[in-house]
Amino acid sequence: MPDLAALEMLVAVGELGSLTRVAARLGVSQQAVSSRVRSLEGQIGASLIVRTARGSTLTPTGAVITGWAAEVLAAAERMEAGIESIRAQTLQQLDVAASLTIAEYLLPRWLVTLRDRQESAGQVATRVGLTAVNSEAVIALVRAGTVPLGFIETPDIPTDLHAVAIGHDELQVAVSPTHAWAKRRMPLTARELADTPLITREEGSGTRKALEQLFARVAGSDGGRLPPRLEHSSTAAVRTAIASGVAPGVLSSLAISDDLALGRLVAVELTGITLRRTLSAVWASGPHPSQAPAQDLIVIARQSLALEAKRTDARSPFFT
Repeated sequence: MPDLAALEMLVAVGELGSLTRVAARLGVSQQAVSSRVRSLEGQIGASLIVRTARGSTLTPTGAVITGWAAEVLAAAERMEAGIESIRAQTLQQLDVAASLTIAEYLLPRWLVTLRDRQESAGQVATRVGLTAVNSEAVIALVRAGTVPLGFIETPDIPTDLHAVAIGHDELQVAVSPTHAWAKRRMPLTARELADTPLITREEGSGTRKALEQLFARVAGSDGGRLPPRLEHSSTAAVRTAIASGVAPGVLSSLAISDDLALGRLVAVELTGITLRRTLSAVWASGPHPSQAPAQDLIVIARQSLALEAKRTDARSPFFT
């Protein structure tokens, strides 16, 4: 089987009609072109080109071989492109940072959907590296270029980052079954909640920031600036402290759904304020994240949250 380089030179002779021009195109010497063509003629056992004072032309046999050679070279290019595509897919890694609520309760199923869609399309599933931190830390990682994509819960989107809303999350007031609010019949007012020291997440948490901004909207309330009764850096610790009766707390409905179902926590009806926050995807530059899997993950997140919203909007009596 002739080597591809020799076939490429023969095809180029047919196009350019000159060994000198072939050598210039391929970046080799004219002697190298002549040597490869002679070697090819030896393999085939026939003359392939005719050299004249005005250049080189293909013999009838050379023209036939050139037609076949063009097909072989095109197939080789397709194969090389396919191999590169497989290699790129195999090595593809997407690093994502997400706030704790999103990382714990939403992102796992988004990643399963991403993998299933890629495999259904005959693609190699993208390896995803996840960093779970609070929203403020997610923003810092995206800004530094450590990760190309972040998911946050905070209402404050930095102006130097690009962002898109992917959906909404409901926050719920929760208490232990022994707390006085667990048995109250009247809805809790926004003012009462704002004036009550709560168990909260740490500074930089999207849940805490959203709650502080909601309190700030309550007329004359400085509840968003009141010191918390207790501060924790994890949602699980906040849930445990609430269930222990330390104080009330406000958490994502995603985080406490099991506790409510099992009776470990009780949701308190609230009136006068809407406890809903926007969830967003953020990236550093451009109208879209540069990696295709990152773009796909954003689409999946929006579709998933839109579907969930349709299921829950009809049964949200606590949010007014």
